[in-house]
Amino acid sequence: MKRVIVGTVWVLLAGWAAAQQYPPEDFPAQLPTKQQKTTKIPSTDTTFPGDAVGESSSKNTKVDIGPPMGDARAHPHSGIANDALDTRSYNPHKAQKAIEVGDFYFKRDNYRAALSRYQEALQWKPNDVVAMFKSAESLEKLGRLQEARTGYEAYLKLLPDGPRANEARKALSKLPAAVPDAARQQGAANSAPAVGAPNN
Repeated sequence: MKRVIVGTVWVLLAGWAAAQQYPPEDFPAQLPTKQQKTTKIPSTDTTFPGDAVGESSSKNTKVDIGPPMGDARAHPHSGIANDALDTRSYNPHKAQKAIEVGDFYFKRDNYRAALSRYQEALQWKPNDVVAMFKSAESLEKLGRLQEARTGYEAYLKLLPDGPRANEARKALSKLPAAVPDAARQQGAANSAPAVGAPNN
């Protein structure tokens, strides 16, 4: 125990002696105040060769990323602009979720909501054959037979021997034949009531 006390005293004295080696004028008389501490910190911005002095890469300096002037006239059939403006990206997980929700609505005979979800799935994952087939089924249930025919035909075009190809062929055989656009417009004009005719 005596050794521990002597060792502690020795360490304290050695520390006091080391502190006495430097004269007091090497140390500041008082600690700096808050006003003295507020010095400007040098900027950490890195400048690269070719950078304009004083120019920032912040929101204040916008870069035009649009196509060059006259590009649409120079390349009228490129179609790039339409693809670039597509706001939906490919996301098969969201497409699958939309199909599941569409199935929920379809089972409860809410075909309009089911169709909306199946079409959303086709936006997230174009040419998804499951969403395409179920969309055609919903259209058929809603009485939109020409659109249903188009949906079934698109399904069979992608998967002629697919798991629901027989169902699609069967549904197509039940649907009326495709009506050409000119005949459809003429039929609509003939069935429209005359102007001023009394409604019964």
